[in-house]
Amino acid sequence: MIEIYHNPRCGKSRNCLAFLDQSNEDYKIIPYLTETPSFEDLKALLQKLSLQPIQLVRIKEKVWIENYKEKTLSDDEIIQAMVDNPILIECPIVIKDGKAIIGRDLDLVASFLD
Repeated sequence: MIEIYHNPRCGKSRNCLAFLDQSNEDYKIIPYLTETPSFEDLKALLQKLSLQPIQLVRIKEKVWIENYKEKTLSDDEIIQAMVDNPILIECPIVIKDGKAIIGRDLDLVASFLD
């Protein structure tokens, strides 16, 4: 089953969800802002994405700019920052068959689902 880390306040996330609705695929919504992933969940997600932790951070987010931007952080500290402030997690994230992508580009999502 497909999973989507979804933020209902994000237009790209809403568009991706609408795309999944049209695809007739079964999916599960992970409302990561209210059901915050654990440190281990995020480490596993980063492996599925094949990304470094900083690549999953929304670096233009106010929380990042005010609290983390000027600091030198280890990968574990960056992951912990996302656990503590899930708004920092880039979205939407689409997971299928043990792999994941950031689903901001619907063409990429379409090819990922094929």
